[in-house]
Amino acid sequence: MFPAEITDAAERLLATCQKEGLWLATAESCTGGLISASLTAVAGSSAVVDRGVVTYSNQAKIDLLGVPDGLITLHGAVSREVAHAMAEGLLARSRADIALSVTGIAGPGGGSLEKPVGLVYLGCARRDHPVVVERHVFPGNRDAVRLAAVARALAMGLAAAVQDGTGEG
Repeated sequence: MFPAEITDAAERLLATCQKEGLWLATAESCTGGLISASLTAVAGSSAVVDRGVVTYSNQAKIDLLGVPDGLITLHGAVSREVAHAMAEGLLARSRADIALSVTGIAGPGGGSLEKPVGLVYLGCARRDHPVVVERHVFPGNRDAVRLAAVARALAMGLAAAVQDGTGEG
């Protein structure tokens, strides 16, 4: 179902979380649940995956994750600030220890000079650690952008799972 690179990354993240006793949750916009799907495609994922929410609309981000309406108005749904708020909001509303978030423009339309097609913000929140947000402009068509975002989100989750409490892996 997924490329081997993504399946392998999902398996590594799940194994690490299980070893460390960590729960995972995802809040997805442009990936539409693909991060969660990549995790739950692995047998035994129920020992680690708490929940996955698809917050495609602005209203869903507000209602389900507590993203402030004013934040979306000020920065746009595709922004560092919204990815941060999505991850933080999911962590606050779940038993998860690590929350992954994604918001972006997968294309083919919807881009602008300031926010081109392929622009994705990925958030990763771990309890008692600072939220990490990355900005990427992934090349390729809609599927390529979405799969690249999934792969990077899984890598961010793994980095958070192996943190030793000092912010270093």
